[in-house]
Amino acid sequence: MPLTLYPSPNLLPPPNSISGPWQNCRLKTWKRCYSTKINNLQLNCYLNKGSEMSIKKNEESKLVWIWTENKQVMTTAVERGFRTFVFDVNSRDLAKEWSSIVLINPLYVKDGALLDTENQSVASFSEISSSQQLDQMLLVNESENSVIHLLDWQVIPAENIIAAVQGTDKRVLAVAENFLEAQNFLEALEHGLGGVVLKVQDIDPILQLRHYLDRKSETKNCLTLIKATVNQVLMAGMGDRVCVDLCSLMKPGEGLLVGSFARGLFLVHSECLETDYIASRPFRVNAGPVHSYVAIPGGKTCYLSELKAGKEVLVVDQNGQQRTAVVGRVKIETRPLVLVEAKGSSSDQNFYSILLQNAETVGFVSPYGGHGSQRTAIPVTSLKVGDEVLLSLQGGARHTGIEIQEFIVEK
Repeated sequence: MPLTLYPSPNLLPPPNSISGPWQNCRLKTWKRCYSTKINNLQLNCYLNKGSEMSIKKNEESKLVWIWTENKQVMTTAVERGFRTFVFDVNSRDLAKEWSSIVLINPLYVKDGALLDTENQSVASFSEISSSQQLDQMLLVNESENSVIHLLDWQVIPAENIIAAVQGTDKRVLAVAENFLEAQNFLEALEHGLGGVVLKVQDIDPILQLRHYLDRKSETKNCLTLIKATVNQVLMAGMGDRVCVDLCSLMKPGEGLLVGSFARGLFLVHSECLETDYIASRPFRVNAGPVHSYVAIPGGKTCYLSELKAGKEVLVVDQNGQQRTAVVGRVKIETRPLVLVEAKGSSSDQNFYSILLQNAETVGFVSPYGGHGSQRTAIPVTSLKVGDEVLLSLQGGARHTGIEIQEFIVEK
């Protein structure tokens, strides 16, 4: 049962009409208790019985339930938006104690099921240690929601479950005993299981999962890209440039946000386009010299020189759609560079700068969509004053890649 969302605080019941355990809400003021902001949604504390925290991913609601007996873990989870908690059936007293402190939705494991406070089944519960048990569970289990605890293999069984239940209304959650297991379950076969039950006794996995979900949520928002007009193109001599090779393929119109100044990052096209002289490399962005900033998840930047295998970057297209990608390799080589400067609107007094390798395969994403290399990419070798490129404007001051408010001059 999904979390009830109220579009306006005016639709919430007035504070003086709420009594009983609601008066013990841990939030410091009624104003906060009324409407707690989580992930830019107003998630009210006035929950329907049996509700749960759900996360949107791939247009499907992903459930996250917490299984713990540690009060600090419970507090940390609630403060980060998780409200459904799983208990052993003999831990009802603990569930009642916590419910008197803060609003939670307790579920109890008993006789192969998860029961709510009225002893109604919310989901089936199975422990799986063989493929035969898994096949049997999928075959005979008619519950709409199922929670499984995979005691042996995890990745392949999760993929088998996703393949078996796709196209049905059945939702399967898996018990994860650390953050990496939870991530694997949420990403298996690209779509992931219906959710996870995070069974932990320390707060670190809670914090990691919350951070992961927040980053996933961010990538669903479009970045605002503006058109910037090139006002200078100069040969700049030799420098150490960075090729970023990703573990994902890019399509025409996609690339990385890179720039000499954090206040404005250019959308640099990937090498996915075919040419007469060299094969396409749709996994690569020739991103510029080592000093340049590159956009990474979480609204942060890092230097190109800091990228290495395993780190994540943001891949962005002409429309501002973004996704994360894992770096597989970074190549740094000395090459001739070209300096490009551009300006935004006429009211913007700032100028924006980037250096790139002077080569036909290196260029910017065009502001003008369409098919073919002429419509999606502008090579630096044919770039001229007056051409338009795409730019992402940001705050200029950064500390360890995090945007901060302070006076700064970059030139």
